[in-house]
Amino acid sequence: MQTIGSELDVRIYPQTRSWVGEYWPVLLLAFVTLALYTPVLGRLTHQWYDDPNYSHGFFVPAFSGYLIWNNRRKIGAIKALPSAWGAILVLGSLAVLYLGSLGSELFLQRISLVGVIAGLVVYFTGWRRLRAVAFPIFFLLFMIPLPAVIYNQTVFPLQLLASRLATSCLEILNLFPVLREGNLLLLDRYTLEVVDACSGVRSLTSLVALAMGYSYLAERRLGIRVFLVLAMVPVAIVSNGIRVMITALLVNYFGISAGEGFMHSFSGLAIFLVSLMLLLGLHGLINILSRCSAAATTL
Repeated sequence: MQTIGSELDVRIYPQTRSWVGEYWPVLLLAFVTLALYTPVLGRLTHQWYDDPNYSHGFFVPAFSGYLIWNNRRKIGAIKALPSAWGAILVLGSLAVLYLGSLGSELFLQRISLVGVIAGLVVYFTGWRRLRAVAFPIFFLLFMIPLPAVIYNQTVFPLQLLASRLATSCLEILNLFPVLREGNLLLLDRYTLEVVDACSGVRSLTSLVALAMGYSYLAERRLGIRVFLVLAMVPVAIVSNGIRVMITALLVNYFGISAGEGFMHSFSGLAIFLVSLMLLLGLHGLINILSRCSAAATTL
């Protein structure tokens, strides 16, 4: 406001609120949560680095963060309706963290973090916004290694399946005699063992996570999303069997060193890229068939 004909000059400026002042409760709880889960996250990151089966864990939170950032305007347009039920979800997840700490059960400690994140979203913004970010939060589960009980029950059957597939392929090729005893392939001069690292758990978890992320970005139909994810399970199993067969061929003709080191890593990368191309090709084929079906119905 400015007076005319007077030396008095009064101006009223709109009151501004700092970002920190407005969101300090969120920042405080985020800091407390981070401090509380620092030991859990430290061990989790260490396992990502040391265990090749879960090296994809580094990319999972980055991808979830990208999804939220990419949809930030759509999420922000949803009216925030804070709910006290979020506090109950947070407390329940912290109870799971406590139980996991008592029993030294890493899986419970780690999965409780996902529950805390979901509970904080509900507490500060409500259920509608939780639904908007449900997939990015759910995707965080892929960064958590399987419990030891489930892992041990899964690895050996996959080892046997990979060795059976490799043996069947080698018998079809009929290049040299091969016998199978459990997860052992008996070649002319060497015995090849399908160890835990060659069971296919790594490619299975990575491909399923990749298929889920890809289908979420590239496909709107829920049924097709589910189909693409499920299709990666047999693709991962078969591709791992082919990798074992290739390793057996290299070892038989070029010696044991040919199945180790660079060639072993390269074959795994090559098979993974082929599986990725199969995912893209399968999705492209489904789109072509859908367009043909839609065109046929309009005639």
